[in-house]
Amino acid sequence: MAKIVVLGAGIGGVPMAYEMKEMVENNHEVVVISDSPTFHFVPSNPWVPPKWRTPEELKIELAPVFKKKGIEFIQKAATNVDAENSRIELADGGVVEYDYLIIATGPRLAFDEVEGLGPEGYTTSVCHVDHAEIAAQDWEKFMENPGPIVIGAVQGASCFGPAYEYLMILEAELRKRKIRDQVPMTFVTSEPYVGHLGLGGVGDTKGLMESALREKTINWVTNAKVDKVTEGMMFVTEVDEDGIEKKKHELEFKHSMMLPAFTGIDAVRHTKAKGLINPRGFIIVDEHQRNPTFKNIYSVGVCVALPPVEKTPVPVGTPKTGYMIESMVTATAHNIAAELAGKEPSDKPSLNALCLADMGDSGIAFLAVPQIPPRNTTWSQQGKWVHLAKIGFEKYFMRKIAKGISEPYYEKMILKFMGVVRLK
Repeated sequence: MAKIVVLGAGIGGVPMAYEMKEMVENNHEVVVISDSPTFHFVPSNPWVPPKWRTPEELKIELAPVFKKKGIEFIQKAATNVDAENSRIELADGGVVEYDYLIIATGPRLAFDEVEGLGPEGYTTSVCHVDHAEIAAQDWEKFMENPGPIVIGAVQGASCFGPAYEYLMILEAELRKRKIRDQVPMTFVTSEPYVGHLGLGGVGDTKGLMESALREKTINWVTNAKVDKVTEGMMFVTEVDEDGIEKKKHELEFKHSMMLPAFTGIDAVRHTKAKGLINPRGFIIVDEHQRNPTFKNIYSVGVCVALPPVEKTPVPVGTPKTGYMIESMVTATAHNIAAELAGKEPSDKPSLNALCLADMGDSGIAFLAVPQIPPRNTTWSQQGKWVHLAKIGFEKYFMRKIAKGISEPYYEKMILKFMGVVRLK
């Protein structure tokens, strides 16, 4: 009997455990290690600060669900992935050995790379539900004394959708409270243009996003490098297309949310194992999601190393969207099952990008097939239906996670809400 360990219990890790267990049933052992007792639905975090959601509405207790599925759950932090000896070291001094390891940890949030950035500095975050809860407290203080807002993503960031969403959700909330006229809003991003999204744009996302910002009277700074943040002030350098300094900005704010760059988590980025990670601590994988050096290690989700889509004046990473992660999960489950049967891995993830970006009372949806150009399909559309679709999908996804059901969540959502043809 093989021991298959999933490290991480987020949008990649939990479906990975479910699907892996269904593939191997009781013939092999599936174990999940996570430092959190709950699953968090990260895409809904931008709704927490204005109290469109509470943090508890976005959490699911994992132990009871895993128990029903016959999956062992170890709720402890991992401190080191010892790839050379096929074991994981835990914070309490314990060790978990494995035959196969699937790393699905998500990222480390690199707030430390910009002075004054993050919840321990002067800006807020919606990357984690706990950070979104802190942002909600900051938002409450802001509402007592409104002023300028600065939202965006710093250099090296690879996840831009939540920044746009948070910007427009707050804009809608301010209009609802009839105080929008008291709040100048600025979007600051490392993208070379609005709507780039780390993907080189998808369909007309550039035009759609620029139009949305103009309509809402929101200023923006692109090709932006955040030099530092102090209390109530952000210092930004804007560069031209050659990366040469173009303008310095000093942006005053009463409330700010800036997405950080990501790295691999400490348990992997400090590993001594050669060939497991790239310089940023992300897991190196081949076309089958398997590490080329340590062939009993697979990885799915945001912690996977993917190259940038293109060279940009300010560093911009490549996002890993939910649909892409789902395809990584399915390919990994099939490939490990194949190995257990004495066969070579053959499944490859589709690596398509799908995003529903809520804009408060409207939204923008886009699809890129494949994610990295050149593409077979590019599609984007705007409308209130996107806002409603994201609400519906949140409920659908959470219900399936709570029941321990493994199925292609994102593909079903495409078919239900978007009418896009089934993608292989």
